[in-house]
Amino acid sequence: MSDQDAFDRILASLHDAMLDDSLWPATSALIDEACGIQGNALLVGEGPKDAIQDHFVGLCYRGQRRADWEREYLEIYLPIAEHAPRFRQLPDSHLVHITDLYTAQELQTSPTYNEAFSKGDAQDSLTVRLDGPGGSIISWSPLDPVTPGGWGSQQLAMIKRLLPHLQQFIRVRQALVGAEALGTSLTALLDNTRIGIIHLDQRGQIIAANDRARDLLRHGHGLTDQGGVLHARTPADRDRLARLVAAALPTSSSPPISGTTTLHQGALLPRLVVHVKPVGVRQYGYGARRTAVLVLVAEPGRAPRIDPGLVAATLGLTQGESQVAVWVAEGWTAHEIAVATGRTDRTIRWHMQQIYHKHGISRQADLVRLVLSVATVA
Repeated sequence: MSDQDAFDRILASLHDAMLDDSLWPATSALIDEACGIQGNALLVGEGPKDAIQDHFVGLCYRGQRRADWEREYLEIYLPIAEHAPRFRQLPDSHLVHITDLYTAQELQTSPTYNEAFSKGDAQDSLTVRLDGPGGSIISWSPLDPVTPGGWGSQQLAMIKRLLPHLQQFIRVRQALVGAEALGTSLTALLDNTRIGIIHLDQRGQIIAANDRARDLLRHGHGLTDQGGVLHARTPADRDRLARLVAAALPTSSSPPISGTTTLHQGALLPRLVVHVKPVGVRQYGYGARRTAVLVLVAEPGRAPRIDPGLVAATLGLTQGESQVAVWVAEGWTAHEIAVATGRTDRTIRWHMQQIYHKHGISRQADLVRLVLSVATVA
């Protein structure tokens, strides 16, 4: 198998594993084979520098996940590892030999190096720090080469080529973890209310979106649906988004790849974080449209979506009144609600007046507090 074929297989496996951690060992085994290594360890560290919490995505040795080694390393050896603070100071994507992070004396006395690394065939390993989402740190360590004699140029080239794709794997994975959606099927993702989910077909056209994504597209601050095609607010954002979608679509000339960008929403709103991921699941339909690309849209700083049904039941509102109340509480203006629903501004204001009358209030601020109180109790 050529290096390009091996690389393409790894990318396809990475795209599948982004949705499900249980698929990581199979992906890890492909990486081991292509790079000629005993195994590899992928870890994410989060939190402030003085209290980083480290979590293994997977420590795999000869194709097998070693959860026992993961626990032992995190609980016993990492807290006393001399290389850990030096590793965190490395620049992004700078590959180093593990021995470069130890002094000559430490190589003789360090329990981490002489016990943990010896046990896991990692004394000749490499390590690299990658910038992760939200200020997190990604640690990836290819373990010792299978063939004695040190690292070859071909091995190093393959390892360096994989770095941005492993970084992207963690970006998408962490977005799904934050939305409590890791391990969820493509179809089930459409029921998630914590992150925007959009399915694109083989031509890049929208074929499905969940409620969160539809709200974003209707609102149109950073992302809109124009004739079934995703469009961003600014020309620069539109070009960047179009390139990401094109790169994720299946073509005969190159393997599809995943990518992440941010989109401008305006001066007062945080930028949207958009992940664009190829879908490798074969969906035979004899010409029918199938999901070829998954788009995840995260809104940093936004609270979970308020349930209109809960608001209606708690406050004694009609379905229409409840939806208007929720949108107002989420920051929409009456005009924006009218545009999104195809109604007039006058109709939306009438709904608001009905709510005011039912609850003896007279201001929009009172309505917002009322709806947020329901969400807080829930």
